[in-house]
Amino acid sequence: MKQLLLLLLMTTSLSGFAQELPAIQLPEPIKTGGKPLMDCLAERHSTREYSKEALPLQTLSSLLWAAFGIKREDGRRTAPTARNVQDMDIYAFLPDGVYHYNAAENRLEGVTAGDYRDRTGTQEFVGDAALNLVYVSDYSRMEIYDDATKPLWAHTHSGSIAQNVYLFCASEGLATVVRASIDKQHCAEVMNLKSEQHIILAQTVGYPVK
Repeated sequence: MKQLLLLLLMTTSLSGFAQELPAIQLPEPIKTGGKPLMDCLAERHSTREYSKEALPLQTLSSLLWAAFGIKREDGRRTAPTARNVQDMDIYAFLPDGVYHYNAAENRLEGVTAGDYRDRTGTQEFVGDAALNLVYVSDYSRMEIYDDATKPLWAHTHSGSIAQNVYLFCASEGLATVVRASIDKQHCAEVMNLKSEQHIILAQTVGYPVK
């Protein structure tokens, strides 16, 4: 009886991983307007208090494009990567599941169903905010660099993406904070990462508490 109960508990705990999570086709991002750059630089700041209000899909689409979207016909992105290796991937932790941002299709591809926002950090607010972004570097795309150099570039690239998100949030009145305190092992399991994929940073985004 105890063995049967244990098996049921294990099955229940893993059910979120087995469920299919449909993709979300995002609306076309808004690439014009917003506050002047100098105003955004002046207003950019980190916030650690968030409301639980969800982000509209339009805002989410524009945010992800600003972070690391495709801005040219040749596939160049809104954030730079050394020699255009484009090693970075963005994963979005939302209340209903974990998604991978497909910039080419402007789509969120379902990875794992379930609310795992609290896995992306050690602070309590990460579980309340509307969105947590996790920046992942795929070292297999950086074969032109030696193993000692890859982490340097990975951190540089993720920093550029994080700053894009900061400026977008400053323009749109959103709250954000970039974080290095991540439960990387559990996140990697939830995200189904391969050995060559390395979690670099996380960034919380949401509406500020009024």
